[in-house]
This record gives sequence, C-alpha cells and structure tokens, in this order.
Amino acid sequence: MHLLYAIGSYLAFVLLLPMLLFHPKLRHGIKERLGFYRSRETPGSGSPRIWLHGASAGDLQSLQPMMKELKERIPGCCLVVTTITNSGLEMARARIREADVVVHAPYDLPGATRRAMAALRPDLLVLEYTEIWPNLIRAARKAGVRVALTNGRFAPEKLSRYRTFFRLAGKPLRSITLFLMRSDEEAERALQLGAPPDRVWVTGNTKFDALVLDRPRGDDEPLRASMALDPVRPTFIAGSTHEGEEESLVSVYRALLGDFPGLQMVIAPRYVERAGRIVAIAQAAGLSARLRSAGAAAGPAQVVVMDTIGELSAAYRLATLAFVGGSFIRRGGQNVLEPAGQGKPVLFGPHMESFKDSVQVLVGRGGIQVATPEQLLKVARELLARPEEARRLGAMAREAVGAVRGASARNVDHMLRAIRRARGAA
Repeated sequence: MHLLYAIGSYLAFVLLLPMLLFHPKLRHGIKERLGFYRSRETPGSGSPRIWLHGASAGDLQSLQPMMKELKERIPGCCLVVTTITNSGLEMARARIREADVVVHAPYDLPGATRRAMAALRPDLLVLEYTEIWPNLIRAARKAGVRVALTNGRFAPEKLSRYRTFFRLAGKPLRSITLFLMRSDEEAERALQLGAPPDRVWVTGNTKFDALVLDRPRGDDEPLRASMALDPVRPTFIAGSTHEGEEESLVSVYRALLGDFPGLQMVIAPRYVERAGRIVAIAQAAGLSARLRSAGAAAGPAQVVVMDTIGELSAAYRLATLAFVGGSFIRRGGQNVLEPAGQGKPVLFGPHMESFKDSVQVLVGRGGIQVATPEQLLKVARELLARPEEARRLGAMAREAVGAVRGASARNVDHMLRAIRRARGAA
C-alpha cells in the first residue's frame, strides 16, 4: 500500500506545485524542500544528532523546552530543526539559540525525504503533534533512524479518516519508535489507530514548559514604547484572532470605553497578513488604529494591531487582561496557556476543541470561558473594575501552568533511552 501512497504523493505534488511556488508562506527554500541541502546547512560535528520537526513557529516553541533539556544534559549534541513555513524558519533562526541547524523540512516525497535523511544524518527524528509524514518516516526506518512523536494528539472526530489514511500510506505508525502522548485519552486513540502498546507513553505537553520558562523582561519597555502604550493605563490584548472575530472584539472594546475611557487595545491576528484589514475594521468603528510596525514615531492609538512575528508572548506581559481568539468561531481555539504563563487572567470563547487539556488546566484557575461576545463584555468590565481581582486571577493562572511542568524532561528521558538502545543494537 505504501507504493500507492508514494505515487499519490508525486501526483499531489504536481497538482499543488503552482501553490507551492507562489504561496507567500511556502514559496521559499524549494531546493531544501526537495532534499537538496548545501553543505553549510547540514550538521558537522556533534553527537547524537537529533532532528526536531515542527510545522510552524508555534509548534517549534513547544519543542524548544526539549531542546534546552537536551543541550543541558548532552552539551555536545547536534540539534537540527526543520519547519514548513517561512515564518517558522525566520522565528527559529532568530530565537531558538539551541538549534545548531535550521532549514526547511523536505516535501513528503520519497526522493526528497531520502536525500534529506542522507544529508542531515540524524540518530533520532522527532515529530510534533500529528505530523505523520509516511515517506519521511519510511526514509528514517530505512536509514536505521529511530522516530519519536512528541505532544502526540489525534482528534477524536477524525479517527476514521486517520485509519483510512494510515492504511493507504502503509501503516506508518508501526515504524514509529516512541509515542509520547499528551494525555491518557490521546494514548488510547493512538492504540486504536494501531500504535504498538509497548511504545506508547503518556508524558504530558511540553507547551506547558514553554510558557513558564524564565524569559528576560528587558524587551518589555521597548515593545511598549514601540506601540506607544501608556504603562499607567489598562490594556486589553486579543491574541491569535481569526477572520470573523475582530468585529465583535472591536465592538466589545468600544463598549468598554464608556466605563474605562483610558483603556488601550492590542489585537494580534493569527495571520499577520490580515493586520491591515483589522486596522480598517477599527477605523470603520470610529476608533484610531495603527500597526505595531509603524514604531513609536506613529504615536498612540486606541487600537494597535500587531503585524510582527514572535512578539505575542512578550506583548501579553503588557496586558491587564487577555482574550485568546480562534474560540468565537469554529476554529478549535488557540494557545490560552501563553498569556496564563505570563500571569494574566485569560478569557476565551466556547470553541476550544483543539485545546481541551489547556482548558482543563485553566478553568477555575485564572481562565474564564465565555459563551458570547456579550458575556465577554460583562466579564471584562468586572475585571477592569476590580484590578486586584484581575491580578489574583493572573497569579492563579501562572501557578496552574507551572504545576503541570515536566513533559520535556520526561520526553528527553525516553528519547535518550531510544538512542542508547539503537547504538547498542548497532
């Protein structure tokens, strides 16, 4: 069956080639994506060599605590980081100091993955979430490379589709060495999909570790100044928002201004290319608005829209309270733990299907789920009127995130054992 998948992957590549060549997030690094890495982009010395793959900037941030753990425990190891999006590549090169090599991931084509495996020469391949790439996994198996799935998750409503896909792709789960799952429920779903029982472990979610890392706060004031935010006045930050949410959030903000005329708003869209559109939405509502990239020279505005990458976590530190988007529409939510890890009360909408574990951690501990924009207005008004209560909820949120740390260390324990077993067998 894998032969059918291999042929199908080439056919899909040909059909998708125009999009791959012109999509702003995918069009760069075509040679690397085909597995042709230049010598300066491939690892030199360092052992063991561990290849960590995350699809986007957010996925790489969840992997970073494991990279820190690996570098602390094996200072001489070589960490190769790959990602799919250009924004993820830029973020990794700018912010992930633990990475020895950062390159684009290969397309999941037999030739590209085989060339990538030969060039990058890993001892272990680490995939994130549901990044099951059959040709890449097959290339790793043929090269004698162990494969680990970390922060493993399989959406329950998609199990039948997963089964069909894995059957057509030659049952790739059988070639994965370690399934390091986020929860008991995720582990059970992995078993239902055919993961060997002796390879499945529940280790937790490394994003909990990523959000309570000690981050330097020296960048707070320059960021605040660049957005012309007044440190004395309260700030409402709406992060990771999606199409269809900003109009409601701007309306909530306008209503809050009646009680809190000094309130400032920052909106950070999930996709920065939409920033100009959000400025227009705010201006159409009669509000002054500007882009964060305009800098301090642009002066203050009621609404600042972030159009930069990698600054949302630092921006949350400037918030009085935060709302996380992707939750008022059927997107499944976004990362509510990021503002919680910064000690902020977190509000989010009803659609958090992709982040159920995060909701369980936060509800009643500094996180508040609201059903409608009207309820968001009510809760935000109450918190802004009671700043001490807002600070108390923020402290609870940070403590809740801190209490579930440790997945990175547990994952690294399993990964290093797998590498030792592989070397022993060799």
